[in-house]
Amino acid sequence: MAGFDETFDWVVVGSGAGSMISALVMRHADKSVVILEKTAWAGGTTAKSGGVMWIPANRFMLADGEQDSADAAMTYLDALQELDGTPAPGTSREKRLAYVTQAPRAIDFLVDKGVALQRGATFWPDYYDELPGGCKTSRTVVAKPFDRKELGSWRDKLRKGFAEFNVTLVEGMEAQGHRRTNKASGKMLGRIILRTLRDLVLGRKHTTAGGALQGRLLKAGLAAGAELRLNAPVSELVIEDGTATGVVTMRDGKPWRIGARLGVLINAGGFARNQAMRDAYMPGTQAQWSQTAEGDTGEMHRELERVGGQLAQMDQLVGYQMTLAPGWDKLYVAPGAQSMTGKPHAILVDQSGQRYMNEGGSYELYCENMRKRNLVAPSVPSWAILDRQYVELYAIAGKFIDKKIPENWIESGYLNTADTIEGLAASIHVDPAALAATVARWNGHVARGVDEDFHRGERAYDNCGFVGDPFSQRSAIGAIDKAPFYAVPVVPGDVSTYGGVITDDKGRVVTADGNVIAGLYATGVSTASVMGNVYPGAGASIGPSLTFGYIAARHAAGLDNQL
Repeated sequence: MAGFDETFDWVVVGSGAGSMISALVMRHADKSVVILEKTAWAGGTTAKSGGVMWIPANRFMLADGEQDSADAAMTYLDALQELDGTPAPGTSREKRLAYVTQAPRAIDFLVDKGVALQRGATFWPDYYDELPGGCKTSRTVVAKPFDRKELGSWRDKLRKGFAEFNVTLVEGMEAQGHRRTNKASGKMLGRIILRTLRDLVLGRKHTTAGGALQGRLLKAGLAAGAELRLNAPVSELVIEDGTATGVVTMRDGKPWRIGARLGVLINAGGFARNQAMRDAYMPGTQAQWSQTAEGDTGEMHRELERVGGQLAQMDQLVGYQMTLAPGWDKLYVAPGAQSMTGKPHAILVDQSGQRYMNEGGSYELYCENMRKRNLVAPSVPSWAILDRQYVELYAIAGKFIDKKIPENWIESGYLNTADTIEGLAASIHVDPAALAATVARWNGHVARGVDEDFHRGERAYDNCGFVGDPFSQRSAIGAIDKAPFYAVPVVPGDVSTYGGVITDDKGRVVTADGNVIAGLYATGVSTASVMGNVYPGAGASIGPSLTFGYIAARHAAGLDNQL
């Protein structure tokens, strides 16, 4: 191709899950591939994440005897669109159908390529499992823990995961039950400790969750002959006669033009670290509260728009309710609050002392509720209200405080405590009568065994270990009536933005007039989500990233007619 410094069949921008599977598809078709990652580490925000993929009717749940199908998943996703009530340009029935049919095939393809995956859990329900087609068990798929040493010279080039241990998310959750005198939890904690000690002796360097997924995909991609370049930001998409023919990147500090015979795939993440874009599309949110990688700054959103792509759903983010404990800004991943306010003996109130949502359920909906509430009543931050029963069983910001309160938690104003609800209200500048009435109303719900206001605990997901407490008699609800009482702030952080360029059911970028840009594909959170304005279950961003990376590469390589 004329005018380019070099040429590949397939050029990929970004190194997340969708990028890696697309490279494997292309190498399977004997096509040349280069992946361009603008940061110094491979893996993107996926490597920092839980690494969960929402995959209906996947091979692992079917092997467990579960009954699931593309039809059931379509019923569920269609019902979610009706629930939201707002038309979402990034989704359509054709695109959702492509997802639910191709996602399990993408997983099969990876397993066939030696990528070790497994079911995320047997109890990790969909976030709206009560809707038609919703799953009350689990549609999740994750990677098995991965030893970084298998990457050889690439070991230290894989982005750090949030949990660099030989343990799965489910095992970690189960081990947290050791304070409930749960024997299974105690045994699990013991196995994790022994496993960790063994790895230390043997010199293993395990990572789990998103780090494991990206590590396994990176190993497979490199072994297949895909080329990955770090510190290679893309500044421009080359469009000639309406067709994407390449990109402009940097090499040795100078612009470098790379041609693409079959196409360009954009999987460059979102714009969570770009405060100016956040101010424009989701005012009131903070880049400093994002858990995304440092490269999540939205340049490719702007470039896709420049070449004719249409941005949509740009007000959406994948929420991550978090609590700003002292030192939070120095942590690799800030302390979350989903597993705090959704547990027994805890509620969330706004700055007027009013409870305003089901504290269980989807983290995306939780943070959206906070943002919407803040438009009518100050709610950022909101306050988690807890009692002694809570702190004897559960952690706050990863710390158990019943025996010793961490240094500076009280002095900094983070942790507020009092012997009465009224005294607690005064310390957080909330009307004492209002907070006392809210807590009394909650305790009445608990006494009757049902949350009459927001129905917490009625969904299966509210009762799983990631939110509630499956070891507790009531799982998701419990009275707040044992002094001392505590309050800590909660803010609407995120793990990603959720809007971007519109694509079709082949992953091709769509223009405002409904045409596609030939040779230009996109996936992941560089796109407007196929899920619309809702988040159906754990892994509803990584699952589509992986699936549409698979779909796009197959289409570009001419494999669509092959099984």
